[in-house]
Amino acid sequence: MDKDHPIVLFDGVCNFCNGIVNFLISQDKKNVLRFAAMQSEAGKKILTQYGFEPGYTKSFVFIINGKAYKKSTAALKLYNQLPWYWKWIQIFWIVPTFIRDGVYEYISENRYKWFGKKSQCMLPSPGIKSRFLE
Repeated sequence: MDKDHPIVLFDGVCNFCNGIVNFLISQDKKNVLRFAAMQSEAGKKILTQYGFEPGYTKSFVFIINGKAYKKSTAALKLYNQLPWYWKWIQIFWIVPTFIRDGVYEYISENRYKWFGKKSQCMLPSPGIKSRFLE
C-alpha cells in the first residue's frame, strides 16, 4: 500500500464511480491520489485492513493519513485534496452529517439504475496505470 498518497477505493463496475475517478485523475494535477477498485486484490486487502467487509461497495472509501472515511465525509475530505478552485465544496461541512449521508446514500442506492454498470472493472490506460494500486 502507498502510505505517501491518499487512496480512493471505488466500485470498479459502477459507471458513475468510474466517471468520478476519471474526473479526479484530470483534476489531480500533482498526481497525489492513488486508486484501487474495491473488487481488485489491492482493494480487497485495503478494505479488510480498515475493517470493511470483503465485497463492500455501498460507498467509496477515502484513506488519508492512515484513516479511512466513507460517504459524504470521504467526499469532502477528498475534494479538499483537489486544486484551490474546488475548495468551495468545503461549505458542505455546515450541513449535518445525517443529511449529507442521506443524500449520498440515495445516490449510491440508485447509481446502477441511473448510470448503469460494467460487467468487469475498468482497466486503466498505460498513461495512468501508475496511479492504480495492484
